[in-house]
Amino acid sequence: MKKSKKGMVITLLSVLLLSFMLSACGGGKSGQAGSGKGDPVKLEFWTISLQPTFTDYFNKLIADYEKTHEGVTIDWKDYPYDAVTNKLLTSIASGSSPDVVNLNTEFASQMGSKGAVVDLNQFLTDEQKQSYFDGIFNSTVIDGKAYALPWYTGTEVLFMNTKIVKDAGLDPANPPKSQDELVAWAKQVKEKTGKIGYSTQWVSNLFPKEGIKILNDDKSAAVFNTPETKTILENIKKKIADGVIMKEDVPFTKQIQYYSSEQVAFEIAGPTFINFLKTSAPDVYKNTIAVPMPTGKADVRLSNSMDVVVPGKSKHQKEAVEFAAFITNADNQTAFSKAANTLPSTKESIKDPFFTASDNTLESQAKIASANSLDKAVDYMVGVPNASDINSAIARGLQKIMLNDADIQATLDAMEQEVNQVLKK
Repeated sequence: MKKSKKGMVITLLSVLLLSFMLSACGGGKSGQAGSGKGDPVKLEFWTISLQPTFTDYFNKLIADYEKTHEGVTIDWKDYPYDAVTNKLLTSIASGSSPDVVNLNTEFASQMGSKGAVVDLNQFLTDEQKQSYFDGIFNSTVIDGKAYALPWYTGTEVLFMNTKIVKDAGLDPANPPKSQDELVAWAKQVKEKTGKIGYSTQWVSNLFPKEGIKILNDDKSAAVFNTPETKTILENIKKKIADGVIMKEDVPFTKQIQYYSSEQVAFEIAGPTFINFLKTSAPDVYKNTIAVPMPTGKADVRLSNSMDVVVPGKSKHQKEAVEFAAFITNADNQTAFSKAANTLPSTKESIKDPFFTASDNTLESQAKIASANSLDKAVDYMVGVPNASDINSAIARGLQKIMLNDADIQATLDAMEQEVNQVLKK
């Protein structure tokens, strides 16, 4: 029988873990495995879908590094997103590991939980670790071990139709700061204008926004089925009844339609939303502003980061970590953010005028709002190979509760059972 991609990843992770157990005493840092002091070092560096758009940027970055690190050369390779994980697992299992790899936080955490990437604490100074935003850096810290350096990232902001908000008697110059305030604003919008607050998808990231853990610390069982969760879901049902949230599971493309047609007053999205809005509804675009996303009970904003890791099978761990730290230091993150129009994960970078100066366009407002959100940003991930199945199980349960008025406790019980079954596979 032909295996699915998901099955391949799980199988390869199992093989990878076994290979690490068998070779636990054989790997090592540079100087212990395959590199003597003063010997030339060639580092293999993998990225995800950055060629050819950023070829010039990385060629210069690599040339600058090699000029200041005599004897070190960088072999840069770029792979499509849907190919890099299987290719990485296969290469490590076969003993031909790259040295520095660009991964998303979810997969970096999975690799860390398997002991497949280097604990960077043994190489980094406290000053280096503290240069990154705490929540983003700590997203891949497991049992005190730091398994990745955060690189470029993104956060959601709150887009607001100022015409609707003003018609409701609210002041867009003093936007809501908390989720409770956003709810109050949405209720007033509904009462005064008949418009709904906002639309959303019923997905698993609802839980971390409210401070609800999905799995226990060792990722062996679901822990979201609690009285607190039931109360939160009951409150969300009331928000739907009050017109705060649309009673529908709304994918991003449809969220654009609802906001563009002024059926809702707010949109929660990343800055890419602007491009779609500008095309679909120029007049609504002109009436829209962007502000930092109000936070919920957990007082966090969810980010979506790319990281850099050093596989444990690298023969040049010290040099690999030095290069990873160079890629992700404040100066280079600032430069890449300007080239790619992304957010940096370094504290110093957002002091640059690129992230602070406004030309009063929606684009600059969103960029500044996003940058100002990074102090509370954390990456959301489940951190297990079958994370997509767990996220799907939770999403189906939430949709039954919100859309079909299913019994909350019975559905939570069923969701918990399904997630635990997924974890046993």
